[in-house]
Amino acid sequence: MNIIEKILSRASGKESVYPGEIIEANIDCAMVNEITGHLTIKYFHEIGAKEVWNKDKIVMVLDHTIPAGSVEAAELHKIMREFAREQEIKAFYDVGRGGISHQVMVEKAHVKPGDVVVGADSHTCTYGAIGAFSTGIGSTDMTAVFTTGRLWFKVPKMIKVMVNGNFRKFVSPKDLFLKIAKILGVSGANYKGLEFKGSTISEMSVDGRMTICNMVIEVGGKVGIVEPDKKSLTYVKSRTSDQFSIIKSDPDAEYERTLEITVNNLRPLVSCPNAVDNVKPVSEMEGIELDQVFIGSCTNGRLEDLRIVAEILKGNTVSNNTRLIIIPASQEIYLNALLEGLIETFLLAGATVANPTCGACYGGHIGMLASGEVCLSTTNRNFIGRMGSLKSKVYLASPATAAVSAITGRITDPTSYKSG
Repeated sequence: MNIIEKILSRASGKESVYPGEIIEANIDCAMVNEITGHLTIKYFHEIGAKEVWNKDKIVMVLDHTIPAGSVEAAELHKIMREFAREQEIKAFYDVGRGGISHQVMVEKAHVKPGDVVVGADSHTCTYGAIGAFSTGIGSTDMTAVFTTGRLWFKVPKMIKVMVNGNFRKFVSPKDLFLKIAKILGVSGANYKGLEFKGSTISEMSVDGRMTICNMVIEVGGKVGIVEPDKKSLTYVKSRTSDQFSIIKSDPDAEYERTLEITVNNLRPLVSCPNAVDNVKPVSEMEGIELDQVFIGSCTNGRLEDLRIVAEILKGNTVSNNTRLIIIPASQEIYLNALLEGLIETFLLAGATVANPTCGACYGGHIGMLASGEVCLSTTNRNFIGRMGSLKSKVYLASPATAAVSAITGRITDPTSYKSG
């Protein structure tokens, strides 16, 4: 069996499972944010439920619009606070206590290798970076989890993504996933899993693994996962003393198909409006003028990303015609970036640095776009109207491409950029 089949076998109490089989699994942890959580709470009350199945296995995070930027957002926050208090849920991350849910879930060790984790947010697939089965579900499904601790799944077919070789400087996991999106298309992995393997993945940091697992939903994937190894286990053990299972695929595990990718010659890529799989080399899109550059989100707002951005911005200034918004993904990342001097570099370069939140990625908070404006973003989606006006345009790229483009004020290939 592959790693996903093994995890779902354990969680469903079966010796083995097979692709397409419907199983019912015990949930190790469930997460809601304020956008979907208030609906889960509404349905929880409507069905007459009184107590959640396990108050220690539920995580509630305010992240999409924090601090509240409207009365509507404030009301959602209030619903979440009152429910957490009523149900005695300790893992409640209020404004200033956590950050973006997907970063917080891994950072605070709510997810461990071998776990089955669900979240009422599509990018819950991020946690596959440390060897967990994690996927997004709807608010009504989450109500079932809140009351029973169980949920049904169809065991997904798996695609093995073999990635080998070394990245060139300023080419990163984000560029790798845009390459995968170009190959598979936005529906090429519908309800399938992507297991990432190969020398590139072994060398990749946990931050980088979170980036590629985060984006599997953009090709329709149910789950993305990397087998636990020394690197991810060191990360997890530095954050929890809890016990967990180390589950890996069998050598003869079966996959629906295998993608072979070599990154030695991979160039920086950009996803053009208005679909994630509309991917082209940055070098072919150079010169497109930008009103805004946004660096952050659960895709690329981690410390590793901010270090690359600071390396490029140091001693430079943002173009007069472009505004640069940088949002660390969590309070921990923000603090570490501050202690390392990264925040000072951003401010001296002319960037605005905001508190950890989904911000402009969600299109409902800090950094929304006006009609006709163009943004280059390190986020994961460029649908029409994703970051504001229906008449705005969003290009997706890596932190390095974003940082260099903020300096020039137009889309620029970081591998060819020469400062000054």
